Amino acid sequence: MKIAFLTAGGIAPCLSSSIGALIQNYNRLAPDATLIGYLNGYQGLLLGNSLEFSAEVKKRADILLQYGGSPIGNSRVKLTNVKDCEKRGLVKPGENPLEVAAKQLVKDGVAVLHTIGGDDTNIMAGELAKYLADNNYNLTVVGLPKTVDNDVFPLSQTLGAWTAAEQGALFFNNVANENTTSTRQLIIHEVMGRNCGWLTAATARNYRKLLDKKSFLPDILIDRARWDIDAIYVPEMAIDLAVETKRLRKRMAEKDGVNIFLSEGAGIDSIVAELESQGEEVARDAFGHVKLDFINPGNWFAKQFSTRLGAEKTLVQKSGYFGRSAAPNQADLELIQRCAELAAKSALENKSGLAGLDMAKNGELCLIDFKRIAGGKPFDIDTEWFSQMLQEIGQPKGKKI
Repeated sequence: MKIAFLTAGGIAPCLSSSIGALIQNYNRLAPDATLIGYLNGYQGLLLGNSLEFSAEVKKRADILLQYGGSPIGNSRVKLTNVKDCEKRGLVKPGENPLEVAAKQLVKDGVAVLHTIGGDDTNIMAGELAKYLADNNYNLTVVGLPKTVDNDVFPLSQTLGAWTAAEQGALFFNNVANENTTSTRQLIIHEVMGRNCGWLTAATARNYRKLLDKKSFLPDILIDRARWDIDAIYVPEMAIDLAVETKRLRKRMAEKDGVNIFLSEGAGIDSIVAELESQGEEVARDAFGHVKLDFINPGNWFAKQFSTRLGAEKTLVQKSGYFGRSAAPNQADLELIQRCAELAAKSALENKSGLAGLDMAKNGELCLIDFKRIAGGKPFDIDTEWFSQMLQEIGQPKGKKI
């Protein structure tokens, strides 16, 4: 029996460990199985690039639990975007990427394919599973849900998100000390989250918990207020620049600095509209998503607030690569191991789907039909802990978007 793995999309603190946990389960449930990894996600599947996991890798799979990133590489490939696949040389003109992928799996003798990724990855897994079934290929596809911003329907928690929030807080724990380098300093902490503000909110929450554990010396400006957060902006909440400018100007005068936690997707529609009105073409990826490194939301907000707040120095820092590259924390590792166990058992029972915590079943671990997977799950800004946090930092809650 041959079992294949691929990781796709951006990395998160769960890819290497998910492969490690799956290997451990197959060592127990199907010790004679051959395990392979397609290199760089669906790109490797289309090109037939793979490697076989050696006996040593299978024996020492626990090492994979200790690492971030992916040992078999990632890429962003949409199997249903034929033109993009052709342009990138992944298929020949006139070929159907789903058919190419299916034939490669058959050629390689694969019985089970595990896809580890976010909504895009697993929506493609669903399309591939359907194509395989419709064309009488006897293959099982089982996914694991990865994304740092916790934005996949219908999952109550995605793999890696808890760790990303914890790591983002540690990142800003150091960056916050930059407030001592000048007077009237504006620090913007840009956090990953295209459509969902969960990671920004959770990172802010974790950072403030770190402050709770610290001691301060107000007599020499080591004051909690100076290190605390002054504003949290997420995509699900409208931002009134006039109201916020007035509030934050007062905060700047009081503490000689302002700290903002900004979701990279906050205000993105306004930024895109402004750029397009200036005749600029906004770059998008194969899935139609705006390329956020092209938009640079942190710099846009820095321009909006620097002059308005009279900042003498403005610093924009992004925790995304730092957070998403980490190895999983204990909470994530436990969830990964649970999901991997269900994924392996389901695969051996020839059941396709996504192994994750189902919101519709009160967060119960289930094998979820690929048809139910979708991106863009919003963060609920009425969540009690988020509302309380806004109240504590003196920020009025904006209208839901």
